[in-house]
Amino acid sequence: MKHMFGAVGIAVCSLCTVAAQADTTINILRVETGDPAQKAYLSTIGKDYEASHPGVKVNFEYLANEAYKSKLPTLLQSDAAPDIFYSWGGQTLADQAKAGFLKDISGLLNSDFLDTVPKSAVNAYSVDDKIYGLPIYATEVIFWVNKDLTAKAGVDHTQIKTWDDFLKAVQKIKDAGITPIVAGGKDKWPLHFYWAYLALRYGGADAINEAMQDDGENFESEPFVNAGRTFQELVKLEPFQSGMMGTSYEQASGMFGDGAAAFHLMGDWDYLPSRARSQSGKGLSDDQLAIMPFPMIDGGEAGADATFGGINGWAVSHNAPDEAADFLQHMISAKYQREAAKAGIFIPIVKGTDDAIDNPFFQQVARDLTQSSYHQIFLDQYLGASVGATVNDISADLAQEVITPEEAAAQIQEAWDFQ
Repeated sequence: MKHMFGAVGIAVCSLCTVAAQADTTINILRVETGDPAQKAYLSTIGKDYEASHPGVKVNFEYLANEAYKSKLPTLLQSDAAPDIFYSWGGQTLADQAKAGFLKDISGLLNSDFLDTVPKSAVNAYSVDDKIYGLPIYATEVIFWVNKDLTAKAGVDHTQIKTWDDFLKAVQKIKDAGITPIVAGGKDKWPLHFYWAYLALRYGGADAINEAMQDDGENFESEPFVNAGRTFQELVKLEPFQSGMMGTSYEQASGMFGDGAAAFHLMGDWDYLPSRARSQSGKGLSDDQLAIMPFPMIDGGEAGADATFGGINGWAVSHNAPDEAADFLQHMISAKYQREAAKAGIFIPIVKGTDDAIDNPFFQQVARDLTQSSYHQIFLDQYLGASVGATVNDISADLAQEVITPEEAAAQIQEAWDFQ
């Protein structure tokens, strides 16, 4: 406990300070965004709520991605648990609910408000028909493309439709003396995007859910083994930057903004952070950028209209005041969703607000999500914390060729069996 408080001491002390100044304090913990615009946006929402709710203080705190994931389980078991915390939903949320760490806010939400949020998105934050949090936006993982570099290599990214097309493009870019792909291998989860997307492309919408059932196909079945095998086809081309496994997501994001590689497989959220993390602070211009869907697999069960990403939002911890649920409704109201859409901060999830999107890349992602035949949530969240960690581990091992595709699939099945 002493070490836990030391790691988040600044956050805890600041929470205690504001608590002494207000009748009710809503403490909110979020993953560090790397985007000053999003921080300012959230701060404004909090201040607006305080102005209309005298006696209530809203306090946002941030932790870097990896620190957040490692510290949150300890925080949720302590008196320092945040009232609201950032969540990717999935099995991780279900595990937190079953452990008693979350508050059922079903009876605290306005039915008119719930009508504005797609039911599928609310379901992502529900367990056994009880609502434990709310979504704020949807994300898609896509290839960010540096058009200057692909053009220099003679590659037309719009003609990359299949995995074979992609491998040929990677080789052509490499032959031109350009780094094909930048990746944050140190954090592992960026590499799981490859394995998870390939498993989705091979197995379609049913493969992952069937593998989660005791009487269904397990994680050692063909789609998951093929995903590892196909990922290693890419790895054998040595497509990543030097020192990829020592590079964090944040560093890789900035490197792409610096023009260090032709492709970056990452979520749409990286649009502004990549610029902010670049050495210039400006990154690549819109004219230099494009986005490309993850390629299809010949003979695979899922086409390019099956998307992979998140339904990101917030969960409410078990000791949170009732005002926490009210604040979430305030934060996710159409007004603020439109503001975020217009500013290019994220793609809104509230019905009827996507017409406020000005950003051309976000407009494309919004179309992708609208037309998607199936949207798979990040596997390192969807499968729960322990199995998700194994997914990240085997993805990193596959990228280093220290494990076979069959061994990778077997490790995931073993983790699922013993979760």
